Amino acid sequence: MQDYLTKATVEGVRIYALRTTELVRKVAKMHNCSHVAGAALGRAMTGALLLAATMKDGERINIRLSGDGPLGEVIADAEGNFVRGYVQHPDIFLPLKNGKLDVGGAVGQGKIIVTRYLQNAEPFTGFCELKNGEIADDLTYYLYKSEQTPASVALGVLVAPDGDVLAAGGFFIQAMPGAEDKVLEQLEKNVMRTPYVTQLLEIGYTPEKIIEILGRDLQVNIRENIPVGFRCRCSREKIMNALASLDKKTLQEMAEDEITEAHCDFCNTTYQFSKAEMAKILAGK
Repeated sequence: MQDYLTKATVEGVRIYALRTTELVRKVAKMHNCSHVAGAALGRAMTGALLLAATMKDGERINIRLSGDGPLGEVIADAEGNFVRGYVQHPDIFLPLKNGKLDVGGAVGQGKIIVTRYLQNAEPFTGFCELKNGEIADDLTYYLYKSEQTPASVALGVLVAPDGDVLAAGGFFIQAMPGAEDKVLEQLEKNVMRTPYVTQLLEIGYTPEKIIEILGRDLQVNIRENIPVGFRCRCSREKIMNALASLDKKTLQEMAEDEITEAHCDFCNTTYQFSKAEMAKILAGK
């Protein structure tokens, strides 16, 4: 089944749901993530896609969970229907907590930092303390505390004992101006009765079906489906431009090596530049 995001409205409330199983599986393997690291990264990237879906075309959002847990920083960056991300220490392991992956313990205590790159405006950065490191709760708390946006975020990644990602996805609920209290009360009841999103995805439920479950006994209006996936914005040309922006002395020192390497954390790609290529960059200074 393809990964995609479904946008819908339910009587004055915005509901987005998405499946990210394939992209989370791909990125977890790309970064050689442990079970708990893959779950944390998958949740963060799924959350970034949900928030990016609320923004205009060409706008981008960056989510950084900076806790004191063994994972280090967890970073996700989304623009439109594409996302990328990485974990500072992807190979850490923790014992299960109540039979589940201890994402909260792996992230630890600290801050969540969210930067929105807007059209025709300066980037906006907000932050607040992490609620519990579980990422969905942290995003919900951040939206209310820092952006004054009451919302509900649910995220999940189901990882098999062998490390394979079996299911990943989430949903986002936000009341629009004028939403009636009785609708919000019904949605709250529905959310409480809804199984974990990964349980639904694992048995084959689509994002549309998940929205119908969340909006049961209410009028659901499915608006559109949008494919989502992983994409990194790095390239050899961009790395060369970044090297060219360094000061002359630094470039001279780097040009003495036979091979200069530059690494992209987001896609775990290492670019190599020969001594002749570095000399050419240096000549342009």
